Amino acid sequence: MSTFTIQANQLPIHKVFSDDFIFTIPLYQRPYAWTTEQAGELFEDLISALGDGDEKIDDINPYFLGSIVLIKGDTTDAKVIDGQQRLTTITLLLAALRASVSKEYKHILTKYLYQEDPFEPENNIYRLTLREKDTPFFKEYIQSESGLEKLNVLIDSKLSDSCKNLKQNVLLFLDKLKIIPEFQLLRFIQFLIKRCFIVLVSTPDIESGYRIFSVLNNRGLDLSHADILKAEIIGKIPSEYQDKYSEKWENVEERLGRDTFKSLFSHIRMIHSKLKLRESILKEFKRDVHPSPTEYPQQFIDKILLPLADAFYDIQHQVYEGSLWTDEINILFQWLQLIDNSDWIPPAIFYLSQNYHNPELLFRFFSDLDRLASCLMIQRANINERIERYSKLLHAIDNREDLDTPDSPLQLTYKEKENILKILNGDLYLIKKIRSYVLLRLDSALAEGKPAYTFSNITVEHVLPQNPSADSEWLTLFPTQEDKEKYVHRLGNLVLLSSGKNSMAQNFDFETKKQKYFTTKKGICNFALTTQVLMEKEWTSEIIEKRQKVLIDKLKELWRL
Repeated sequence: MSTFTIQANQLPIHKVFSDDFIFTIPLYQRPYAWTTEQAGELFEDLISALGDGDEKIDDINPYFLGSIVLIKGDTTDAKVIDGQQRLTTITLLLAALRASVSKEYKHILTKYLYQEDPFEPENNIYRLTLREKDTPFFKEYIQSESGLEKLNVLIDSKLSDSCKNLKQNVLLFLDKLKIIPEFQLLRFIQFLIKRCFIVLVSTPDIESGYRIFSVLNNRGLDLSHADILKAEIIGKIPSEYQDKYSEKWENVEERLGRDTFKSLFSHIRMIHSKLKLRESILKEFKRDVHPSPTEYPQQFIDKILLPLADAFYDIQHQVYEGSLWTDEINILFQWLQLIDNSDWIPPAIFYLSQNYHNPELLFRFFSDLDRLASCLMIQRANINERIERYSKLLHAIDNREDLDTPDSPLQLTYKEKENILKILNGDLYLIKKIRSYVLLRLDSALAEGKPAYTFSNITVEHVLPQNPSADSEWLTLFPTQEDKEKYVHRLGNLVLLSSGKNSMAQNFDFETKKQKYFTTKKGICNFALTTQVLMEKEWTSEIIEKRQKVLIDKLKELWRL
């Protein structure tokens, strides 16, 4: 286990914005996003905390501005992991205060914005440097002494969202400060720099900083391992190519969506390590992925990240386009989305990225992967069993082994087939995790159509009810508890219903169920499984047995059991 040092210091603003710190916003951080709503709330809170009394500044209760997480070693360089919004907004407020006081006080506030070089102004050391795209705007229009005077001529539509927020928030502060007399402004400045405190939490290690951030922010992580990897990988690319590769990275993230993009890195790690995660995703990713993301950053992005991201997108959205089997492959992608785990994804995106232009191979592979993933789910294989199986499959794909041989990890063993049939032939309804899935697969196979189930609520219903009433005809057909228990939860006794009919239909006699609950108002049924039942005149043990065999045979055909 790695060790790391954490330092936490509660410091007043005049110590935060001093020669002790040079704050920078890393590349992976999101742009400045506070609007006038958040900036205005901060300002009003500060005014309220100051109060309108005449007590000495040192006697006013201190005001806590929150915590900031930094990556910082023994030097003044401090990368901001969390807290950039507040740190930037306080800088905007200091700039607005400087513009609002008379000339003799301006230099006092300037020193909190940058460490001045009186001979070579271009060498001024700024207390806070934003992301690269926002830095020129921030220096010219916010931090420089005459910058705010030029803001009003800027057209919002020509500014990025972050620069627009910077402009609007500092103008908001200027408007609010206009109505405050200068002696009160000076009191406010003293309060801000002497009695307002920030807790600076620092560690020299980026992974430690990430962990600290996650503990402090129980609202959920805004900063992910994908963000940290972006900073490290893009940072290793020559500067003249960084914008190009940043754009590639951000386009992929936007296309997949932030959460899906984040999960992609876990899948890439699995493809390369082929082992269950034992340490942090960051550590294992950087150690196991080849070519090394940081040693060969451009090659990693072009040869690994982009192809696997494209494959992931096609599978998620079922938009594969091939010369053959296109519809069939995309239907298999649809069914894979219903699997109750994501462990099948690494071999899926790996194989698709390798064989994109060979649709015949893809159709055969994904037919078998759908079968394997479905049957592992039906058997309720645990995570260790699944990872071990998919790890073997990844090795086989990587080594370009024949995946059609009986001993391939892609194929089911005789024992697995036997076990799956036993489960399907048993009390299927009682296995909540799989009953709907199995019936949907069966219904689609019977209908010989695409799995386009758009109903908001699909439920599994018993034909023979679980608890028939004492005067029910069911007790004539199934007179003993043993008779009922033998059939009630079996596949042959189950149907699918849409909407909320399930709870209403459960105990009615067979003919009533058929007429009122197994059909729509138009007299039809939405499911092939349920339509079969409508064809029956009665519901006996013999009919259930017969239907059970037909349905099991259909599943045998579907999954080659």
